[in-house]
Amino acid sequence: MAKIYVASSWRNPFQQEVVNILRDLGHEVYDFKNPPHGNGGFQWSDIDPDWQNWTTKQYQEALNHPIAQKGFDSDFNGMQWADVCVMVLPCGRSANTEAGWMKGAGKRVMVYSPEKQEPELMYKIYDFVSDNIFRINDKIIGV
Repeated sequence: MAKIYVASSWRNPFQQEVVNILRDLGHEVYDFKNPPHGNGGFQWSDIDPDWQNWTTKQYQEALNHPIAQKGFDSDFNGMQWADVCVMVLPCGRSANTEAGWMKGAGKRVMVYSPEKQEPELMYKIYDFVSDNIFRINDKIIGV
């Protein structure tokens, strides 16, 4: 079975279900909402409840905050550890950055779109796009 990094959004209602299905299918799965260190996943509000009103300078400073560094290290270590990325749509900039980094690092990237999404031409660089998690699993295991 594979070591999988699930890239998605905190707001994605399918993310946790995908993690659970992949684990039930026998894969090891990194879950950014519940990382291995057990302290919960990173959120900007852990640094400042008013994070949505930051200036660019405040944002730059926050990127170097110890809480942000710990969250980054956890997720980036998960990306390095994994063989495969499953990007669950809809998602945002972080998940797209993670999937792009993983593809650039020579890892396979599968895009799971459980609901109709606007097509994205550049997803052509990824290995497989599907609305069926079990078909994605088949591609992961080589069926």
